Amino acid sequence: MKNLRRNFERYCFANRNKGIPNLMLYVSLGNAVVYLISALAGNYLLYNLLCFNRTAILHGQIWRLVTYPLTLLNSNIFFMLISLLCYYSLGTAMERQWGTLKFNIFYFTGVVLMDVYGMLFNCQADVYYLNMSLFLGYATLYPQAQFLLFFIIPIKAWAFALFDLVVIFAGLFHTPFTAANLFPLVALGNYFLFFGKDVLNVVPLSWQNKLRRLFHKAPKQQPKIIHFHVTEQPKKAETPAYTHKCTVCGRTDVSNPELEFRYCSKCSGYYCYCSDHINNHTHIQ
Repeated sequence: MKNLRRNFERYCFANRNKGIPNLMLYVSLGNAVVYLISALAGNYLLYNLLCFNRTAILHGQIWRLVTYPLTLLNSNIFFMLISLLCYYSLGTAMERQWGTLKFNIFYFTGVVLMDVYGMLFNCQADVYYLNMSLFLGYATLYPQAQFLLFFIIPIKAWAFALFDLVVIFAGLFHTPFTAANLFPLVALGNYFLFFGKDVLNVVPLSWQNKLRRLFHKAPKQQPKIIHFHVTEQPKKAETPAYTHKCTVCGRTDVSNPELEFRYCSKCSGYYCYCSDHINNHTHIQ
């Protein structure tokens, strides 16, 4: 699996400019057009023609499989505009970091997963989960980015993402395990597939280190019985193992627990960098 992921990353990097550039621009404009037409017409006729509907798809309206991402609606035009600008910015930042091809595959993987699951189990595919996967992906790539709650309170992206993930998983355990109740987890499958263990980036590194030390406490050693004629040699201090080490400066999450460590997607391979060098290093090819 690790080799498969590495080969996929290399393929996406080698073809990073292929695909549909500025995909989120077209998606945002499409949502704006659908919203304006529906508002001017005073009905939801166009919305009902584009949204996901399993019965209608089985009767030949197959365009609904790809048009439901354009059905984001909000009763308030101001919040609708803010939402579109927000998701456009998130998608553009991810595309800039990953490249056009990888971002296209990420977005359309979410569409396909919801299409397949919705058709098999009669669940309602919704653009909400596509936008949620965008936000979670952005927060994983840029956990220290800030959002303004109620346009006033600054909150880090990782805090929002962690809250959303907790709500999603808590909902799974508070409801019966039916196909409909498992749909949110499947709908965010593109996020979990593309990020893998990097999902843990939404948890601050200091929290990860505390949890690691909590669950890996060494058992108490029994007192040694030393005979009077034996001289015990002093033991060398063991260097604690580290998880992340900066390729440039060599600092680790053990020697400098206050630092954040990230892996560069532009380097050919898995190279880790601290927060001082993730955006200031020569890419390894």
